[in-house]
Amino acid sequence: MTAGEASRRTLADELAAGVVALIRERRLEAGAQMDTVRSMAERFAVAVPTMREALRRLEAMGVVVLRHGSGVYVGENVRRSVLPNPHGPLLTSESLVDLLVARSTIEPPIAAMGATVRDPDGVERISETLREAERCLIERNPRLWVVNLDFHRAVAQASGNTVLAEVVDSIVLVHAQEQREILRLHGDEGEDFEEHRRIARAVLDGDADEAFRASKEHLDNVIEAIRSRRPDSGR
Repeated sequence: MTAGEASRRTLADELAAGVVALIRERRLEAGAQMDTVRSMAERFAVAVPTMREALRRLEAMGVVVLRHGSGVYVGENVRRSVLPNPHGPLLTSESLVDLLVARSTIEPPIAAMGATVRDPDGVERISETLREAERCLIERNPRLWVVNLDFHRAVAQASGNTVLAEVVDSIVLVHAQEQREILRLHGDEGEDFEEHRRIARAVLDGDADEAFRASKEHLDNVIEAIRSRRPDSGR
C-alpha cells in the first residue's frame, strides 16, 4: 500500500466514523433516510467521491444502504458493536489467505445446510443479489464487491440458522475491506460471478452435496489466485 493509498484509507475511515457518530447523534433507526451524499460531503468538507467511498465502506458493513436514485438510508447493522478496526494492520498475503482458509472451512457446510433448509428469505435474497451482481458486471459498477459480500451472507441466511448466519455475517462485516482487496487481486469478476451462480443453483435446487462442493471449490480457487498474484513482499 502506497502512502497515498494509506492516506485515502485513513480519511475514508475517519469519515465513516463521523457518519456513524451523526447517526447516533440524531438517533436514527434502521430504514431512516439520511442527508444526500453531497450534503454530507459539504458537512465534512470533503469531495463527493471521497464521501461516497466512506459510505461504501459503511454499506459493506450494513451500517448504511445506498439506493440508486433514492438516497442514503440507515442500514440494519447500525447498532452492531462489532465493526472493523480502522487502525488495524495493513493487509498482507498471509492475512488474506488466512481469512479465506477460515471461510473455506466455515462456509461450505453452511451452504449445504442452506440447500437442505432453503429458508425463504435467504433464497429470495440469493436470487436478488445474484441479479444485482449481474447488473453490476454489465454496468461496470464499483458496488460489485459489496453485492458479492451480500451474496455470501444470503447463502448463510438460507440455512435458517440465525447463529450460523451471524457467524458468516460477522466475518464479512469485520473483514469487509479485506474482502474488497481479495476481489481486486482475484481479478476475474466474470469467473467469480459464474462460481457464485453455481453455488446459487445448488442451493436453490436443494442439492446439498453440490452446494458444499461449489462453495469449497470457489473459495479454494480464490485462495490459489491470491497466492499466485499477491507479491511476497507483503509478508
